[in-house]
Order: sequence, then structure tokens, then C-alpha cells
Amino acid sequence: MPRTRTHDKRQRILEAATKVFARKGYFAARVADVAQRAGIADGTIYLYFRNKEDILVSLFDEVMEEHIAKGRAELRALDGTPAKLHAIAVHHLRLLGENHDLAVVFQVELRQSTKFMERFTASWFKDYLELLNGIIEEGQKDGSLRPDLPRKVVAKAFFGALDEMVTSWILRRKDYDLGQLATPVVDLFLRGAQASVKPAETRPALRAVASGRGGR
Repeated sequence: MPRTRTHDKRQRILEAATKVFARKGYFAARVADVAQRAGIADGTIYLYFRNKEDILVSLFDEVMEEHIAKGRAELRALDGTPAKLHAIAVHHLRLLGENHDLAVVFQVELRQSTKFMERFTASWFKDYLELLNGIIEEGQKDGSLRPDLPRKVVAKAFFGALDEMVTSWILRRKDYDLGQLATPVVDLFLRGAQASVKPAETRPALRAVASGRGGR
């Protein structure tokens, strides 16, 4: 289906808002700033969004909906917990590592408001954890992950590791490929969570995943 002008303009507003919120800060930014960055009249914003908060909410919802949908689609073509966790890690780190402004909005601006944190924890974060829970449950059933660990704790620990990698990347202001950290993060995670397996045994599987041999 071809893109409509309405869709293009809406996307232009969201892209402009990402830059404005990241550079000025969400609370200091004005709708007029977003309109100016998007190259449109102030009033045009209100044809697509109710207010500044609606822009931020829409930005998060759309980015995470696409991220989770792509993750689910890729997981269907992969076998084994290491390969699936690696795919999720790569998606997460590249999503934010390829757009510094988006990363700042996600990691910094969102967390300055309890209201926003509660809103997004109840929506996309819940879906993200459910996706991770499914992978972890599979790993616990096939014996590749310790069955005695609560799935929610494992899922949150995995997310937390990825989240910290992105935050550190922002704060250090250094240009390196976040996606390349996926393999060591998953390696570290599995060495602590894998059941009755010597540490060295996790390395061949992760090397296969990293080289593209982890799927069917």
C-alpha cells in the first residue's frame, strides 16, 4: 500500500519531535518547536495530535509496536534459547544505537516523569516482558536455562542488561556499534542462568548465532 501524504506528514512530526525532545528536553520543548523543526504551521500539529503529551505517547507506542512485531517475526525462524535471546538483544541495541536522539528520549526524557513511566510500563514494557518470558519458559522446559529461577526476574534482568548498555552509550558520548555488544551480553547472561553447563560450552553456540548459523 502506497504511503499517503497524511502518513508522511505525521511521521515527519514524530521525527521532528524526537530531535526536539532529545535536544531541548521534553518539558522545555514546545509544540511550536516541533512544528518549526517539521517545517509546518503550529496549528497543523493539532490535526494529528491532541497535545505535546500525545506526540510523546504516540512516538513510544509506534516505535515499540514495530520493534516487538519484528522481534516476534524473527523469532519464528530461530531455534534455541541462545539464538532467540541474541536476536532480541541485537534488535534492542540496534534500534536505539542507530538513532541517538531516539535513545536519549527513551533513556532520559521518559524517566523524568513517574506518570510516563507508569504509562509505558503498563503498555509496551509489559508486551516486551511477555515476549522475553516466552523465550525463557522455552529455555527452562528444554533444560537450557535453570528451571528454579522466576521467569519475571530473569526477563527483567535481561532487559536491564540491555538497558544499561544503551544508557552507558549515551553518557559516554562515544561512537561505537551498540549491536556488537549483543553477543557478550547474551554470553554473560547465559553463563549465569544456564543449567549444569560448563561456561566454555556456551561459546560455540553464541559464535554460531553471531555468524548467522543460529537459525533453521
